[in-house]
Amino acid sequence: MAEQEHEHVRVAVIGSGFGGLGAAVRLRREGITDFVILERAGAVGGTWRDNSYPGCACDVPSHLYSFSFAPNPDWPRTFSGQEHIWEYLEHVADTFRLRPHIRFNSEVQQLRWDSEQLWWEIDTAQGKLTADVVVSATGPLSDPKTPDIAGLDTFPGKVFHSARWDHEYDLRGKRVAMIGTGASAIQIVPAIQKEAGRLTLFQRTPPWVMPRADRAITKAERWLHRQLPFTTQARRGLLWGIRELQVQAFTKHPNELGMVEQLAKRNMHRAVKDPALRAKLTPDYRIGCKRILLSNTYYPALAQPNVDVVASGLSEIRGNTLVASDGTETEVDAIIFGTGFHVTDMPIADRVTGAEGDTLMQSWKGGMKALRGATAAGFPNFMTVIGPNTGLGNSSMILMIEAQLNYLADYMRQLHVLGGRVALNPRESAVNGWNNRVQDRMKRTVWNTGGCNSWYLDDNGVNTTVWPGTTTEFRHATRHVDVGEYEVVRAPAKPAAPTTRTKKKAEVNAA
Repeated sequence: MAEQEHEHVRVAVIGSGFGGLGAAVRLRREGITDFVILERAGAVGGTWRDNSYPGCACDVPSHLYSFSFAPNPDWPRTFSGQEHIWEYLEHVADTFRLRPHIRFNSEVQQLRWDSEQLWWEIDTAQGKLTADVVVSATGPLSDPKTPDIAGLDTFPGKVFHSARWDHEYDLRGKRVAMIGTGASAIQIVPAIQKEAGRLTLFQRTPPWVMPRADRAITKAERWLHRQLPFTTQARRGLLWGIRELQVQAFTKHPNELGMVEQLAKRNMHRAVKDPALRAKLTPDYRIGCKRILLSNTYYPALAQPNVDVVASGLSEIRGNTLVASDGTETEVDAIIFGTGFHVTDMPIADRVTGAEGDTLMQSWKGGMKALRGATAAGFPNFMTVIGPNTGLGNSSMILMIEAQLNYLADYMRQLHVLGGRVALNPRESAVNGWNNRVQDRMKRTVWNTGGCNSWYLDDNGVNTTVWPGTTTEFRHATRHVDVGEYEVVRAPAKPAAPTTRTKKKAEVNAA
């Protein structure tokens, strides 16, 4: 490919959610302005743009679920709703002048590493370009996952996923099936219970649900945060510190979580008086093995007379009839899937072809793994934000994103120091060493020992999702790039034009 054939940029960022916008801000702070943000939709926001279902909100406190470099003194509630978080991300895009860099409706279709030019060839819905470095910030909660249910394609009613909510469809008086009991479902159920004529929840595994300490943030608090910014920082610091202290129980001493289970059971018993329903809703695994959910309205909604709980997963669909694995049959008009996302098999991985001709998906066929959660062997100058084993079970992902942005910043500095057309390709030994240490620590965590089958685990039963430590530990691990963990790749030297003497010598040898 000729250099002049397509636009070339220093960095291409994929996605405009927290990870993508954060990466863009960090690049600007490093003095790098030659970058684009490739966004498949027509607006920024990522998962907080796409998930607009009724009741959608964050389960991390607002002041912790925001960038440290962009504090918001005006959060309206302690736990913000989707609309407020989306508005915040729009504000970040405007405040840091990112919009000129954003290419909307530019879904990335293919990425190919060019080993001669040392750049990435990128095909998007709007055309082609090349980039020295690619930062993939598509996020693990970007592509909805719908189970393969026999008969689903013949269902005559309405079907949609929670992340693709159909706001034109009127649920009033309808017989509605909610499939799944994850973080989205426990927010949707209370929001639609009063509208639906009958609501049936298909529950494969009951979640542990704790009370949600949500309230409106007073005008006085917001005034104080505006006038004295350090109070916002102090509030954020307190929220962070509490969660750092909780990590030991999740990662080293899961048996200490029994007291928390008692609090969760009390939360259920206050709202659910029917012993049979309580039995259905009581988990049989250690709390924390799946993400602990927060709600004050989920259990009260399930106790209403127009709600049924089927304690079995959906197995088959026959016309309007949904058949559970235990044989229970339910007639419905609409099906809502709250069945999560492609987390351990990120679709973007199938579109990235590395230096050896394999896709990232093929490289990860034995399980996702990346050096410090960011870079994969065989994929030079390609970095993932919220990569393998960077997820959290009890705190804010923004903390992990910012740690990875520190790594990105130093990565760009190292490329600058090395000079010329250069790339860093993680050594396979470094990637495997990092992954082995992470997996060794994972063995005693609640996510691996708690007795559940969660979305943290891949098809091989390996936890490729969660970070088995504190955010402080991860921040230290990603503070700097160790160039020794990488192979420094330079563009092949172009052969010099042969001199007359060289030509004569070649002719003699040929003779």
